[in-house]
Amino acid sequence: MAKCAICEKASLWGSQLSHSRSRLSGKHNREWKSNVKHVRIKVDGRTVTSYVCTKCLRAGKVERA
Repeated sequence: MAKCAICEKASLWGSQLSHSRSRLSGKHNREWKSNVKHVRIKVDGRTVTSYVCTKCLRAGKVERA
């Protein structure tokens, strides 16, 4: 899975449990994927294509080309 070039956010792994946690023995592994987009951005005056998460895009941490 892709990783954000700005904040290095990537996918996370963990266990999926029921809300009541009644079936602790029946845990299932799960992957939470980050919302990463393949965009063209300006870096040092030139255009570069890289992966950036939507949180960094909305915060204005990068400038789109």
